[in-house]
Amino acid sequence: MCVARCLQCVGVSLVPMAIICLLSNILLLFPDLKTEFLLKGHVTREATWATGVWGPGILGLITARAFVQSSKTRGCFAFRSQMLCQVLYSCMCLLAAGSCCLVSATGLSQGPLCLYNTTSGQKWGVPLQPVPDVHAGYLYNRTLWSGVCLEPRGVVLWNVALFSVMGAASGLQTLLCGANILNSLLGLILGQGFCHNKVSPVSV
Repeated sequence: MCVARCLQCVGVSLVPMAIICLLSNILLLFPDLKTEFLLKGHVTREATWATGVWGPGILGLITARAFVQSSKTRGCFAFRSQMLCQVLYSCMCLLAAGSCCLVSATGLSQGPLCLYNTTSGQKWGVPLQPVPDVHAGYLYNRTLWSGVCLEPRGVVLWNVALFSVMGAASGLQTLLCGANILNSLLGLILGQGFCHNKVSPVSV
């Protein structure tokens, strides 16, 4: 059955993306692989929101499990009930993954929280964020990647890589969940018999 096969494929596909988002967000909390920056509150704001952990991470894994289990449901009433549940699961996962994608894009465009030099001495802040009428941000000027932030070491590349990966994975999750909403609605309307081969064998 097409709907059940699609549910299973989406459920299996969500698992690696959920793990990627989960690990990416956790690593963002530990720049330079040190705990001291997190403990002192010197971590990029968008990373501390942990949208990759609770959104496409944990909720994505729960949704994937529900999709795979629902693909094995038999019986007309039970199947339609499960399809209704999958619409709700898909909507929740879509919102969670979509919010993570937006947060990742924001964190990527604003730049990392880091220690940098000012006219009054060193201080913690977000020195690479876009400034209207001055510059469009560090993403368009790679010479700033190694010359502005003093600590954590390599935090610019760290944030760019992990926010990009998390944004891409959560974006794919958003697309898959959006497609699965249509798939589940199709199963809800047409039932379990959709895509069964209904051609009867010809008796000789």
